[in-house]
Amino acid sequence: MNDFYAKAGQRIRNLREVNRYTREKLAELAEISPKFLYEIEVGAKGFSADTLSRIASALSVSCDYILSGGKQRVYGEDILDVVKLFDDTQQRTLSNVLKLMYELQKTK
Repeated sequence: MNDFYAKAGQRIRNLREVNRYTREKLAELAEISPKFLYEIEVGAKGFSADTLSRIASALSVSCDYILSGGKQRVYGEDILDVVKLFDDTQQRTLSNVLKLMYELQKTK
């Protein structure tokens, strides 16, 4: 496969790892097979616009980033990246803290 798909596949793999998704989890989220996702990541197979859209959505990035390395994040994704570092219990606590902070700033 050509260099274009190899670079796109590498960006997908990097994002998958940053998000701490297994190949199986990302494939499930994108509604493709883990084998097909592997082939995309290594640049062995191309993909349709529909598949690209589903992978980008599952990774919370723009299609442009996957295709060209353009703007990576969609609005607010930097915050979600931090939240993903916490386990489920910590995320609930973080959510409560953020709600309290929001309520406090509204009273100012």
